Amino acid sequence: MDLDERKKKILKAIIQTYLETGEPVGSRTISKYTDLNLSSATIRNEMSDLEEMGYILQPHTSAGRIPSDQGYRLYVDELMQEKQQEVAEIKEMMIQKTDRMEQVLKQVVKVLASNTNYATMITGPTYHGNKVKFIQLSKVNEEQILAVIVVEGNLVKNQIIGLDEPIDDETILKLNLLLNTQLNGLTIEEINLGMIAKIKEQAGIHSKMVTEVLDAVAKAIAVEEEVPVYTSGANNIFKYPELADSEKASELISAFEEKNLLTKMAKDSEGKENTGIQVYIGSESPVSTMKDCSVVTATYDLGDGMRGTIGIIGPKRMDYENVVDNLKTLKVQLDIIFKKT
Repeated sequence: MDLDERKKKILKAIIQTYLETGEPVGSRTISKYTDLNLSSATIRNEMSDLEEMGYILQPHTSAGRIPSDQGYRLYVDELMQEKQQEVAEIKEMMIQKTDRMEQVLKQVVKVLASNTNYATMITGPTYHGNKVKFIQLSKVNEEQILAVIVVEGNLVKNQIIGLDEPIDDETILKLNLLLNTQLNGLTIEEINLGMIAKIKEQAGIHSKMVTEVLDAVAKAIAVEEEVPVYTSGANNIFKYPELADSEKASELISAFEEKNLLTKMAKDSEGKENTGIQVYIGSESPVSTMKDCSVVTATYDLGDGMRGTIGIIGPKRMDYENVVDNLKTLKVQLDIIFKKT
C-alpha cells in the first residue's frame, strides 16, 4: 500500500519532531506542527495506519510513536531525492547566471573606462557569511565516499573521503540524516566542540569518517572563492604624464595583468564597515604600486551576502565628481541587472 500525501506529511512531522526531542511523538503534538488542519482523532487514525504499515512504532502502551527503520528509510530516500534534484538545479542555475554575469561585467567595465578615461576593474559577486545549506554523502566504491556540501549562496563543494571501515547504504542514509539535522543553517562559529563530539558519538565506528566530513564542511564554509576580476582601460594610464613614466606605467599595467593585487584591493574594500564608496589617495591605496594614483572603489550588494567591488584607478587629479557619479549609477544598475538574471 502506497502512502498518500497526508500520511507522508504526518510521517515526516513525526520523524522531524522525534529527531528534535528524542521523545515518542503523540497526535496532539503533530496537530500543532503540521499544516493539514486535522483533528487529533484523525491524526491518531492515520498514525495507526502508519504503525500497521511498519513506518512507526509504539515503544510501550499509552506512549507516542517513534520512527521505525522502514520509516527512516522512506524519509531519507525522499529527502536525498529532493536534495539530488536541488543540487542539479543549483548547478544548472549557477552556470547560467555565471555566464550571464560574466558578459554583463565585461561590458560594464568597458563602458566605465570609456566614460571616465581611467583604468577600471570589477569583481564578480562572491558570497560572504557562509552557512551550511545541506550535506549529501554517497558511496563511490567500497573504499571511498563522496561528500557534497552546499552552503548558502549555492556554493557547491565536493570532497572524496577514504573509508577505514566498510559502510552499507543504510548507514550512509542515517549519517546523512544525522549531519543534516545537526548542521543545516549553521555558520562555522555555531558548530562548536560539544556539537562535534555529539555527532561523532552518534556516528559510532564511523566517527573518523564523520570527522573528515566535518573538516570538509569547515573548509567549505571558510573557503575563499577565486574571485573573477574584469578590467578595462589600462592604456588610459598613458594619457596622464605623471603616470606615463615607464617604470610607473609598467607597474600599473602589471597589476592589471596579474589581477591578484586587484583582488587584494577588492577584499580590502569589501571588508570596510562602510560598503559605499571608498576613496584612496596616494599612499592610502591598499596596493603599493598605486601609490602615485587615486583609487575609488564601490561595493555593490546584491543581497543575501552576495557582494562585489568596482574600482577606478587614475591620477590624483582625477575628476572625482564624475567618478563618484558613475559609480553610484553603476551600483544601482548592477543591482537591477543581477536581480533579473
